[in-house]
Amino acid sequence: MKHAARTAAAAGLAMLLSGCFMSPGKFTSDLRINEDGRFAFFYTGEISILGIGELAEMGANADDDEFSAQACTTNSGETRECTASELTAQREAWDEEAPARADKRLQEAQMAKMMLGEMDLSDPQNIDEFTRKLQRQRGWEEVSYRDDGIFDVRFAIDGTLDHDFMFPTMEGSPLPGSFVQVYLRDDDIVRVEAPAFSAAGSGPAAGLGSFGQLMGMAARSEASNDSKAEIPNIPPIDGTFTIQTNATILANNTDEGPNPTPTGYVLSWRIDKQTSAAPTALLQLKR
Repeated sequence: MKHAARTAAAAGLAMLLSGCFMSPGKFTSDLRINEDGRFAFFYTGEISILGIGELAEMGANADDDEFSAQACTTNSGETRECTASELTAQREAWDEEAPARADKRLQEAQMAKMMLGEMDLSDPQNIDEFTRKLQRQRGWEEVSYRDDGIFDVRFAIDGTLDHDFMFPTMEGSPLPGSFVQVYLRDDDIVRVEAPAFSAAGSGPAAGLGSFGQLMGMAARSEASNDSKAEIPNIPPIDGTFTIQTNATILANNTDEGPNPTPTGYVLSWRIDKQTSAAPTALLQLKR
């Protein structure tokens, strides 16, 4: 069981380093796009960020240099007891690979630091600094840290769509995994995608992207007594996303289609762990 848990943690760490460090929790989000290109975006709710301290700990515990023999099998594929010479050979191979394992853990920890701008969010002092940096960025009106990597935020920004827009972005922290993406195409066509606002759209478990895959593996190894393999708590996705516009709606994947309003139309998505497709819409501006 310990080996399985370490394997899950190691695989989960690799996915986190190649996937997203951020995840929406409970939230409401609204995107308003005028046909002349003016827009406003709002997000109020939870954002989970897995700190590099936790990542580094997961990396260290994923392969803690405790030898665990692999199963031996017969020619027919049945499991059998390993011989003394087979166990010795496995142990020698394990010892030979120790430097490579250590190098890999170091590289993963360094990559995690780079993703978070050298900010270790396991340190309360650094959390305060991280919060301060966010609040000085335009749009981040309120940012407060709760616990377990969960931030309560209120974000609001407006402008003109003369370039692409993504949320969230954090100065000095090139974190992957945008919640909402707005792409400006030729001929004033705008495509909106919200890849993080779904279960299937950003990962196979609870809309958590690589987090979700990691949580799934944690569940499969929950019988393990190896406390070192514990996975950080991440709140499930639960929210609503709306697009309000008076532009021409060329395409969308809402369940009920555009609903008319006094000023145009509104597209609405209810987002939870059962949401199978990420919200998308295609709009035609007039300017």
